[in-house]
Amino acid sequence: MRREDVSDWLERYVAAWKSGERSEIEALFVDDARYRYHSYDEPLVGQAAIADSWLDDPDEPGTFDASYECFAADGNAAVAIGTSTYFKADGEVDRVYDNVFVLRFETAGRCSEFTEWYVKRP
Repeated sequence: MRREDVSDWLERYVAAWKSGERSEIEALFVDDARYRYHSYDEPLVGQAAIADSWLDDPDEPGTFDASYECFAADGNAAVAIGTSTYFKADGEVDRVYDNVFVLRFETAGRCSEFTEWYVKRP
């Protein structure tokens, strides 16, 4: 994966999160992808399990935004950094998280492993 490919994937990741569309979420990942919200979690395994998790308690449209960029890419591995921002009902920023994603991809550019680290800003 080139940095540009990872950046394109990250844009689709944010778009899928915002849309809440199962097909967009599943299209990001290989059939047996492994997804961890925390490095110590047992992974969710498979597109359906990942989409189920995202859709189980979705963020309401307009209550968040996110921006991530490829920090490094080497072969099928990549690291991304960025922020996730959540808003109050009046549009004021409620909280911001700094994020790091460690990613592995298969040859068609779908993610096979995803692990997230995040920290809430004070």
